[in-house]
Amino acid sequence: MITPNMHYADLKDSYLFYRISQKVKAYSEAHPDKHMYRMGIGDVSLPLCDAVIKSLHEAVDDQANKERFHGYMPECGDTTLRETIAKYYGSHGVSLSSEEVFVSSGASDELGDILDLFDRSSSALVIEPAYPAYVDANIMAGRKIVHLASGQENGFLPKPCEEIKADILYICSPNNPTGAVFNRTQLQEWVDFANNNGSVILFDAAYEAFIEDETLPHSIFELPGAKTCAIEICSLSKTAGFTGTRLGYTVIPKDLVRNGMCLNDMWVRNRTTKTNGVSYVIQKGGAAIFTPEGQKQVKENIQYYKENARILMQALDALGVWYCGGKNAPYIWLKCIDGMGSWEFFDYLLENIQVIGTPGEGFGACGEGYFRFSTFGSREDTIEAARRIVTLFRK
Repeated sequence: MITPNMHYADLKDSYLFYRISQKVKAYSEAHPDKHMYRMGIGDVSLPLCDAVIKSLHEAVDDQANKERFHGYMPECGDTTLRETIAKYYGSHGVSLSSEEVFVSSGASDELGDILDLFDRSSSALVIEPAYPAYVDANIMAGRKIVHLASGQENGFLPKPCEEIKADILYICSPNNPTGAVFNRTQLQEWVDFANNNGSVILFDAAYEAFIEDETLPHSIFELPGAKTCAIEICSLSKTAGFTGTRLGYTVIPKDLVRNGMCLNDMWVRNRTTKTNGVSYVIQKGGAAIFTPEGQKQVKENIQYYKENARILMQALDALGVWYCGGKNAPYIWLKCIDGMGSWEFFDYLLENIQVIGTPGEGFGACGEGYFRFSTFGSREDTIEAARRIVTLFRK
């Protein structure tokens, strides 16, 4: 009889967002007349920008024309798109070759697949609170996980210390769920730590487009030494609304070598073995993001979400609530009001004002007592949710 992967038995019974959806579903069925103000899951509410839609339509028409039809795409990504993304990095002062850029079906897929590069005996450091998939993907692989807690005392941006013994280091900046962003000095400490210890940083840069403070790094490769210790994984889901279209990219420098193995070469071998590449239509649509017109339009959409963040932050300021994030990230991480636990706070908001957020405990034990709001909702819902929050807690 075949033996299944028994590490799945070590996973928590319910994935965070599934548990939330079940609670909301039960409440909605019991109160069908109530409108839900959804600021929990980080899905976008604005449609794809005009430049992308135009390019997608052109790509579909190409597929109906014998001369312009495309079948299999290069497994590592369309050459022109890889060159375009490398030039985008150049705008932040980062020099990359197109061969160091890999087009993917999105950051979530890539964060799981990239673990193929590392032996299962390697350990993984997860800075918590953290995106749950970091932990779950490593549990599934049977990998040892080192949990590094963070908190208000360090702005949820912990420093490395010599006591840490881990091979893979997860860093997300701007962070999901806290919205905190490492500055150059703080991130340099992690780069130096990784190089000194032979570790590899998996740098999740899914929200870099939300950074408005230009003293903050958009890419880990802006820092000296990062090319010998880091892999950067990026998404177009929040940058350009590709949550339902699925496209991202990963940067693996050719200088990243461990035990005589070049991780860039390894990933080429992995992708050419395990994938047939992202579809032509989606890649052509994604290329439009990096045109001047596309950049203008996606930045306008990002400003819409950042205005939502300002509305929510004004409400929390009015109540004197501690929070971080919002300014350079699409998430606001707040201290639960009146000393409530995070799931208690979730239930309280749902029952009293129909506002849905994400309990901090779902992102790790040190998230207990905190709560996350996503700013990807509609303007109308955000304004009303902010009003309801202030009215409820001023009582």
